[in-house]
Amino acid sequence: MVVCGFYLIFDEIHIYSTKYTLTSNLRTAMKVQQFALMPYSWKEDISKITIPANLFIMFVSPQFKERAEVLAYLNKNYPDATVVGCSTAGEINDVHVNDYSISLSAVQLEKVKHRLEMVEVTDMKYSYKSGQELATKLNRPNLKHLLVLSDGLNVNGADLVSGLRDVLPDVSITGGLAADGPDFKATFLIANQSIEANRIIGLGLYGDELKVGYSSKGGWDSFGIERLVTRSHKNVLYELDGYPALKVYKSFLGDEAKNLPSSALLFPLKMRDNESDKPLVRTVLGVNEENQSMTFAGNIHQGSYVKLMKANIDRLIDGAEDSAKTANEIVKESADLAILISCVGRRLVLKQLIEEEVEVVREVIGEKPKITGFYSYGEIAPHGEFSPCELHNQSMTITTLTEC
Repeated sequence: MVVCGFYLIFDEIHIYSTKYTLTSNLRTAMKVQQFALMPYSWKEDISKITIPANLFIMFVSPQFKERAEVLAYLNKNYPDATVVGCSTAGEINDVHVNDYSISLSAVQLEKVKHRLEMVEVTDMKYSYKSGQELATKLNRPNLKHLLVLSDGLNVNGADLVSGLRDVLPDVSITGGLAADGPDFKATFLIANQSIEANRIIGLGLYGDELKVGYSSKGGWDSFGIERLVTRSHKNVLYELDGYPALKVYKSFLGDEAKNLPSSALLFPLKMRDNESDKPLVRTVLGVNEENQSMTFAGNIHQGSYVKLMKANIDRLIDGAEDSAKTANEIVKESADLAILISCVGRRLVLKQLIEEEVEVVREVIGEKPKITGFYSYGEIAPHGEFSPCELHNQSMTITTLTEC
């Protein structure tokens, strides 16, 4: 039997620009209202919020030009609420995948405390240190879960996750890297009043009353021969089997090579350090023709083995279904909110079938949870309940939240 405790109502504590909100449990459960905001009707839609929300989660199209106005409206009309979000390569709202929109979740946390912190990343080489710094800021008693959103172009996601895990080895962590459609030019993060690039933001959720489910699954097929990484540094790959990495990679792509780096989203690499490790998928962020190197969203370990991957539409959808089942198995009760973070590469492959991977999640988790999310440049989550948190590419990552 789960016994839920009670909290006293405190005044809001302001630490610098961070809002630290403690909520009471005078009511019975977490409440969520979900909206797909459009440029021509966003103010009318926001006016339909009927709960005293203390948390807003917003996933924003880079083409939504009125985003600053929406943020100003939320901060003005809900001054005690925390606002968190990022840019996308597509917005998930219920079972729909939209563009040019904002997927907005208005959340009323009844019992769970939450805290928002942010760090600036001036150089990708500081990603590990930035992860440690963010985790330290949020490392308070009874931290149950950490939701992380990061700049998608100027942060080494694998180092970020390592830094977070170093400080919070026993805390579940999920999230993703902000996106910019398929353009890879600029991403942004939203934290209360700010909309900025080169940031990592963390939303800490505190209290045993929070129930969290999570999982990350892929569904890509590997092909070709496995190759040894003979030279790499962090997330930059220089050589495979002693040959220039980009030259080897292009030899597999054929005509698609002329469309790099965007075409690389269709052909990620599967990496393993040894036969007993669960493989990680890595997506190319950029290529360097001069030195024939490739830059990835996460680290490519020297001495590891990699293999090219390609899409299988049925297996991608099955991967989304498996991710939902695993997340459900952890909590074993219906959630109030499901946050889906899927890779932009999956969207490019599935094309007009993209909503099928969201629909299959809905079939698994049931009708009760509100669904929000976005298409990303990298996904952060454990594979399942007893796995460590990792940076993934080309996966469907699911986080479910509810209060007991």
